[in-house]
Amino acid sequence: MTKTALAGHIGITAKALGDIEAGMYQPDEERMGPLSRALAFPTEFFFREDPEHLPEESVSFRSMASMKASQREAALAAGELALEFSQWVGKRFDLPAIDVPDMRGATPEAAAAGVRAAWGLGERPVKSMVQLLEAHGVRVFSLAEKNKEVDAFSFWRGSTPFCFLNTVKSAEHSRMDGAHELGHLALHRHGSPSGKEAETEANEFAAAFLMPRAQTLATAPRGATLQACIQHKHIFGVSVAAYVRRLHTVGLLSEWHYRTLFIQLSKLGYRVAEPEPAPHESSKVLPKVFDALRSDGKDKSDVARELNIYVSDLDALIFGLVMTSIEGEGAGRRSAPIGTLKLV
Repeated sequence: MTKTALAGHIGITAKALGDIEAGMYQPDEERMGPLSRALAFPTEFFFREDPEHLPEESVSFRSMASMKASQREAALAAGELALEFSQWVGKRFDLPAIDVPDMRGATPEAAAAGVRAAWGLGERPVKSMVQLLEAHGVRVFSLAEKNKEVDAFSFWRGSTPFCFLNTVKSAEHSRMDGAHELGHLALHRHGSPSGKEAETEANEFAAAFLMPRAQTLATAPRGATLQACIQHKHIFGVSVAAYVRRLHTVGLLSEWHYRTLFIQLSKLGYRVAEPEPAPHESSKVLPKVFDALRSDGKDKSDVARELNIYVSDLDALIFGLVMTSIEGEGAGRRSAPIGTLKLV
């Protein structure tokens, strides 16, 4: 919503709204109600301290040129709310220690192998990208549904890495996004390089991380037909397009064979609708947080109230990442305990 539209909605001039936003004066009760309703935030939110600012340059947005300013601002605002929720959780729980290797200066392929070695993964396929990131201290959140046009993004806040995934898209897309953002966190910790070069490096890292060269070579189909590629993509939990691209990168497909498979993919609509889709991944940390809070007599509404936001804003940060119900006391099924997550 533009300032002009918001001002008209609550019956004041754009200048008056600008003065309110600048802190020159507080709106009266007659204006505060409509303002709160129009912006869908509790009245208390407007009288608390400002959220911690998240600079645009610190965030690894995918396509700055094609992204609308309003979409970028909405994503940054969601990031600021996630920072507050993460700090709220961090004060109450011992979360997994942060363990993202600094791979600046390495090639994407070498960086992917280095992170795998540091995490003891060997050549094994990654079972859950979300849970792997969480286990190594990355704070993983969902993009709010209104930001679904925005691809995944990540950033470092001090010594803490954050990753936002678009959980509306396919599970294969989200897994690749998670690996892509891990590439940014490991390779571009201080934002260099940036732009197209950084995106290319993160893409190459993601492919190498999810489909290690040796394992890809060892398990590749002898006859790389499209159907064979669809069957073999399940080994790594990636899209058939990503698998075909990786086979070409490691030298198993000629340029002609690669292009032929992509023509078939496009004709069959597999660039849009993934064949034999995988189930979406879920968080392991977030359900544990809400389970522990529930046992302590708290639920989502208590958390939202302490953050001066609505439950719907909290839901937007965890949408698609929490598969079991976390509503109310006794709801959902309590999972097995995680040793690295303790209420303090």
